[in-house]
Formats: sequence, structure tokens, C-alpha cells
Amino acid sequence: MQNETPSPTKLPVVSSTSVPQALKPPVDPATLTHRQLRRDRFWAHIPAYANIDEATFIDHKWQSKHTITNVDKLLNTVQSLVSPEFYADVAEGFQRSPMSIRVSPYLLSLIDWQNPYQDPLRIQFIPVRTKQLPDHPKLGLDSLGERADAPTPGLTHRYVDKALFLALDTCPVYCRFCTRSYAVGVDTPQVEKFTLRVNEERWAKAFAYIASRHELEDIVISGGDSYNLRPAQIREIGDALLGMDHIRRMRFATKGPAVMPQKLLSDHEWVDALTYVVEKGRKLGKDVMLHTHFNHPKEITGITQDAIQVLFSRGVFVRNQSVLIRGVNDSVEVMGQLLKRLAYVNVHPYYVYIHDMVQGTEDMRTTLGEALRIEKTMRGSTAGFNTPMFVMDAPGGGGKRDAHSYEHYNPVTGVSVYAAPAVKPGQLFYYFDPIDRLPPEGQARWADPAEHDKMLEEARQAVLAKR
Repeated sequence: MQNETPSPTKLPVVSSTSVPQALKPPVDPATLTHRQLRRDRFWAHIPAYANIDEATFIDHKWQSKHTITNVDKLLNTVQSLVSPEFYADVAEGFQRSPMSIRVSPYLLSLIDWQNPYQDPLRIQFIPVRTKQLPDHPKLGLDSLGERADAPTPGLTHRYVDKALFLALDTCPVYCRFCTRSYAVGVDTPQVEKFTLRVNEERWAKAFAYIASRHELEDIVISGGDSYNLRPAQIREIGDALLGMDHIRRMRFATKGPAVMPQKLLSDHEWVDALTYVVEKGRKLGKDVMLHTHFNHPKEITGITQDAIQVLFSRGVFVRNQSVLIRGVNDSVEVMGQLLKRLAYVNVHPYYVYIHDMVQGTEDMRTTLGEALRIEKTMRGSTAGFNTPMFVMDAPGGGGKRDAHSYEHYNPVTGVSVYAAPAVKPGQLFYYFDPIDRLPPEGQARWADPAEHDKMLEEARQAVLAKR
């Protein structure tokens, strides 16, 4: 990392006589803030990291060894940066959370500890009791019904030509809003996990099923997180799936580049294994990509840019899938900055998910209406291939639907209804806005349990009336 502080982007000098008459006024280079990536020693403000040099900080082994895995480690790391009241708030927050704590030094260093309650990274990874809200009455732990569509543990076959292979149940960090909080990480006071550990027999059954279903062409390798697979396991999965003639596309899913980009800079064996699978696939005329998960422009630094460049130079294509999160990226300004910064470092925005209904995260969800407003405003602000689709992963197993494609939406009750004719014809799937974001009339109805089924029936009848 060269400079200590972000510097404005320098534009090439062009002779004024060669510039055609502009139809639009030029943009002030100082406003192109998505190009201003942090390359300072931003980790040095953390007391425990004050004397850590750059070479140590970009070592993935050091990052893993010093990852925060309990509340006491958090306190010992940030020390006087947090008040005793905030520490107590965090401790109680994790007691009520379905996810255990796991935060990398990289992430921890990017949090504004002078204003932790409003910080977008703190919101994603460290719960505080005072911000938590009661779960929605219609919430379920496995809200997407992945296990109901699993012919064998850890393999979800929902779409005709695509399957999701959950290879393992650990990640480099644990997100509060994880859709798979029913399985990912260790048990918590709130959730006893459904195990999906790496297991030779379980993997063999998944590969046997994929080999037997010739309609399958597309496999997502996730978990957990493929970042936590050993290089030999990356190669094993790649060889097994690429060896099946009908498999044409593979996607390794990982949040790793967003939370521990150092691995791409220092774990050469892992990067070599991924490159091996990508290159083997290309020789066979098959598509192998990396899908990652950035939610806020603050997560993208000069370290990120260097890490993604390692993949880019090897021909590894990277797509991003974000989640729309209250207080994190639920504004046009932040979402616009995120998309442009992703594109600047050669990560293509692909999806923005409407926040799933996950236990313990009601304070993180937005309304469908807010999502539609942001998407409508964003479209046209950058190239189409760098403009993500806003999608609803329909609760109950309907799969991903364009957020705009609802059959019915009532912003007063917060009930939206989706159909998935290509996935589960004839069924309707319901999503529910967070109650605290509804108008008083809607909040009053949800406060009365006798009204719950009535609101669903009203939504169903509204759909039927259109058919």
C-alpha cells in the first residue's frame, strides 16, 4: 500500500482545443469518491493492532488466528474504544442472536468505534440488545425452505437445471442476517444447529444425485463458505462436477473477499486451486465463477482492490450479491456508491436481495416499498451489466423473483405475494415487511393475533381477483 490517505483521482490532461462542446457539464473529479480507496494503516486505531505492520496485517493466517470469536476477545481487542455500557449491550445481544460471533481483524478495523451504533459494519456482524426488535409473527428459522427441497443433506434442488451444494457449515466470519443460521456456525443459546460438516459420505451422495439428474447444468458451491474449503477440496469438487458432461456452470460462493481479502493475497495454494478449476472448466467449454458478497462501500479498500486483481489477472470472473439492510445500504446514495466501487475493482453487481426473514434480525429489514424505490432510482446510473437486479427470495421455497414481479403488495399491512410458475406452479408465497416500518393502521392489525390470518386471506383474495 503506497499512500497513507485517500487522494483524489487524477484525470489525464487534455488540450482544451481538442475537447468537443459538451452537452453535459463535466463532473468534478473530487466527487468521484468511489475511486478513493483506503490505503492507510486504518487498523492502527485499534489498540490491539496499533503496532501491527502491513506485512503482518495482509497475512491471512494472522487474520484467522486473531479473528474475534467471543465477546471477551472483542473487549480485549478494542479496549477503551468502547464503553462498559456498549460492551454489556453486545454481550446481551449475542445471547439473543441465532449466530455466534466471528469477526475478522480486517472488519473490526473498519468499524467506526467512535460511533458504533450507527456503523454499517457493526450492524452486520455485532448485535446489540438495545436495537433488537421482536421477530415477525410469520418468521421461521429456515425461511427459504431449503431443507424441504433437499434430496440429500446439504443439496438443495429447487430450480429445474440448478442445484445448491452446501459443502460445509463454517465461514471466515458470521453475519447476523445469515439465511442459513439454522446450520452455519456453532450452537447458540437460541439455535441448535443442523450440522453440514465436511463429510466424505455426504459429499458422495450429493455428487451421485447430481450425476443422476441430467437436467442439472448449474451448481452453486456454498455452505458455509467456500473460502473455508481446503485447496484439495476445491480441486476435488471441481474435478467431480466438471467430470459430469451435463454440468455446464459452477459458482463458488464466498463472502471472503469482503471480510478477509488477505487470503487472496497470501494463501497461494487456495488461489491456485480455484484457478485450476476455472482454467480446466474453460478448456472444457464450461463456466466457473466466484460469487461474493459486499454490502457497503466501506468494505472495499485498497487491500480489496489488490486481492481482486489477483483473481482478475488469472481470468477469474467475480460477481457480487448484496443484501438490502436497514442502516447499511438502504439509501440511493450508499447503494450507488457501492455499485460504482464494486465495478471500479472489477466485481460485477449481480443481485440485491430483499432481506430474508431471519430470526433476530427484524431491526435489519426494510420494506419492499423501500427496496423498489431504491432500485427504480438506481437504474440508469451506471452500465446495465453493473446494475444488479433487486430480487425477493420467496419465503417457503419459491426461489428468486424480480422484486417488482409481485402478484399483490399492500404497504399498509406489509404483505406481498409472489408466484413462481416455473418453480412451484400453483403456489403462492408470502413476504412480510417489518412491522415497525408499517403505518399505524398496519401496526395495529399485527398487534392483534386475530387479524393475522385475515390479512393473509385478504392478500390471497386480491391475487385471485386479478386472475
